[in-house]
Amino acid sequence: MITNRVLGLVLLGVNEQVNCNDCISAFGSAGSFSAGIHGRKQLTNNLALLAGLAYTHYNENGYHVTSAPIGAFALRYDFTDWGSSRPFFDLGTILTPYERVRYGRSYTTSLGNVTVDGTTTASNYAVYGRAGWISRMSPRDELAASVELWQLWQSVAGYRDPAAAFNPFDASIAGGTDRTSLVKLGGQWTHLFGSSIEANINGGYVQSFATKSGIVAAVTGNGTVTPTMGNQGWFEYGGRLGFRLPQGWIADLFVNGTLGPQPVGTTIHGGIGLRIHY
Repeated sequence: MITNRVLGLVLLGVNEQVNCNDCISAFGSAGSFSAGIHGRKQLTNNLALLAGLAYTHYNENGYHVTSAPIGAFALRYDFTDWGSSRPFFDLGTILTPYERVRYGRSYTTSLGNVTVDGTTTASNYAVYGRAGWISRMSPRDELAASVELWQLWQSVAGYRDPAAAFNPFDASIAGGTDRTSLVKLGGQWTHLFGSSIEANINGGYVQSFATKSGIVAAVTGNGTVTPTMGNQGWFEYGGRLGFRLPQGWIADLFVNGTLGPQPVGTTIHGGIGLRIHY
């Protein structure tokens, strides 16, 4: 759920300034492979639409997402008529209606170690609201701080362990939904160096709460097993270097990731993009 959200945030311009011209960007990233397109469109002087689509696959700590389309869109209301220092609000969603996943399960017996991979499908959904304050400190600098509230769901279709030569405690996992809520306190700074280099840094602290797993496993010899999911906190970070090219084009280098204890852990996703303002 968290990795899917971090990758989806790129589609919502997490590495870009809060207020800027209409633009479209094509990008690709590694660490977790992702490729897609995103952009923004001013609907009025105050209201902007942010949206994007991407295809991704990633893995960590026993799970493998082998195929996942991600879509995201949000509306941003920026009180531009208030002047250079003003509030703004976002309301949006990140959607992954279908993904192929593989989950690893390992355990130790008196006769040796057992490792099996179960394959199934899943879906991820997230909605969020964001309230912040933006300050155009100068024609070259934009500073913003915000608080975000998220609700995330991950639904997994039922599956069972594949046939294996040695798996005395095989498991059958019923379909169900995991869910968690997040609150994030964050900030960002965008600066123009000279006339051709843009730089952005962003980050914040995230705390999960009301986390619950709806997945139940029936394990031979052990009966029904219901997992528990604790709440935890972690840091998220991001940054971008943009190189302005002729005729409104910008070449971007960007990075995003998490810093914290497992199961969120420390991750890094870096990529390149080509963006055009119009």
